[in-house]
Amino acid sequence: MRIAVVGTGYVGLTTGACLAETGNDVICADIIEEKVEALERGEIPFYEPGLAALVRQNVAEGRLSFTTDVAGAVRASYIIFIAVGTPPDEDGSADLSAVVEAAAGIGRAMDGERIVITKSTVPVGTARLVREAIEAETEHRVRVCSNPEFLKEGAALSDFRKPDRVVIGVDDPVAGEVLQNLYAPFVRTGNEILVMDTAAAEITKYAANAMLATRISFMNTIARLCERTGADVDMVRLGVGSDRRIGPTFLFPGVGYGGSCFPKDVKALAGTMKRLGVDCSILDAVESVNESQKRLLLELVVERFGETLHDRTFAVWGLAFKPNTDDMRAAPSLVTIRGLLERGARVVAHDPVAMHEARRILGDAIEYRDQNYDVLEGADALIIHTEWHPYRHPDFPRMRNLLGEPVILDGRNLYAPAAMRDLGFEYHSVGRRPALPGGAG
Repeated sequence: MRIAVVGTGYVGLTTGACLAETGNDVICADIIEEKVEALERGEIPFYEPGLAALVRQNVAEGRLSFTTDVAGAVRASYIIFIAVGTPPDEDGSADLSAVVEAAAGIGRAMDGERIVITKSTVPVGTARLVREAIEAETEHRVRVCSNPEFLKEGAALSDFRKPDRVVIGVDDPVAGEVLQNLYAPFVRTGNEILVMDTAAAEITKYAANAMLATRISFMNTIARLCERTGADVDMVRLGVGSDRRIGPTFLFPGVGYGGSCFPKDVKALAGTMKRLGVDCSILDAVESVNESQKRLLLELVVERFGETLHDRTFAVWGLAFKPNTDDMRAAPSLVTIRGLLERGARVVAHDPVAMHEARRILGDAIEYRDQNYDVLEGADALIIHTEWHPYRHPDFPRMRNLLGEPVILDGRNLYAPAAMRDLGFEYHSVGRRPALPGGAG
């Protein structure tokens, strides 16, 4: 099939590369000339494991190309994906201006029937807006569909190639059949293609992310209760997750969710519900809990070292909001670091891939080190924000010798408290009793 993807961000580029891998001819179009030139050189503007190699392979084999000529890409293709950004407006609702603009441009370029699919995360009713924008510019028939993405940053290729499910919202059976054929290579192991109306597909995306965010905030609330009562949140998590009606995923306590999806999608869904007169207090609570949880490590620092942190140095492991990505949008690390800087502290940080992004956001306000052990020397404490693999089994004696004080504040519960106590650390984590050298940890 000949396919155009309008937008070469995280979703658009992953979609284009994966569809090209299964033999389709894919043109990825973007209006930003510098981005297209970089992609033609095989340079990916963000970190996603395996994606750069997949892009280069499909470009070399002639199935994937890039252009700034959006109209030309539309005329050369029968299936067109819209994968442009939908950032939050001031009120938290999704800004659809880029989606509507892309749709209008598609309409102006159409020289015959097309299938147009919204891949961007969009609120319910967007398919109708896309149809209206296209039909205002052309007399040719358009079949508008919704095909929300369910890609996790750091695992996007696996998620696309082996999806839990493919959701397709269609307005007629012809488009449904075409898209089912397009996705057939990715569901050969029996995972479902769910065909539904466009409104249901649009709601499904937001509802899924809101449910996952709710599980995170719920477990973080339970972790706070465990801290107050002395219970071990790990045992509570296992007890709750063993219930087959609930399951174990997304029940790990931590310092809150971040990134590009959960924060904006929870707000956008809440905004839609408020506009339609639906009670959204549960989503307001999810967001409130998450914002509170992001302050947890800063609260631990202040409790341990005091409100004034002049002449204090804090080492930070992990800047990205989660492993296997360089994304720092809404990252909990930013809340901690900015709070430390406001109190006069010196911050020295390491992250395997996100330090360039941290420099863009924080500039020279903090110091950066290329090796994770180099941030520890003389620090009053180590603060862990991201559960990168290199942090999971470090050289603990080396860490203890490098730190000015053997204090670790772990926002991801990477280590066993009793083991850290026996190694001579003062160890604070989420929802578990602090471990103190010589204490009962």
